[in-house]
Amino acid sequence: MERQAWLALHPEPRNKDDEAEYHQRFSGALERWLDAGHGSCALRDSACRIKLEDTLRHFDGDRCAHVAWVIMPNHVHVLFVLNDGWTLEEMVHSWKRHSAREINKLLGKTGAFWQKDYFDRLVRDRDHFANCVRYIRRNPLKAKLCEDEFTLYESELV
Repeated sequence: MERQAWLALHPEPRNKDDEAEYHQRFSGALERWLDAGHGSCALRDSACRIKLEDTLRHFDGDRCAHVAWVIMPNHVHVLFVLNDGWTLEEMVHSWKRHSAREINKLLGKTGAFWQKDYFDRLVRDRDHFANCVRYIRRNPLKAKLCEDEFTLYESELV
């Protein structure tokens, strides 16, 4: 409700100060919650992370080109370029479907593993691209994770 009220008071297009306030209030709050280790942290288990790594790598070079990603205990960030003929929705759906099935097998569970939705960003320029790579690279440090609690990948494109 707070987010909806804020958006109503700050219609698009927003200036830089409004954008910064939005991210501090809402995106920043979610990031702090994730970094604190809330929610399911099944991906802290290296066997679960390996299943997700295998899933992400499966279409690299075919449906997309990976730039960088980090698998955190309770979420993942992926920076990639889609190849022609594939949509973001198709790519994310296939990653989520396959990895959920494989990870649930390991955990002896069924049903949903991932949240239904996802957050995406369109990278607009070179500076934004560099910021995305830097964010992915720094995310484990910001969350104070040990080396065995995350997986970081960076392609030669970085």
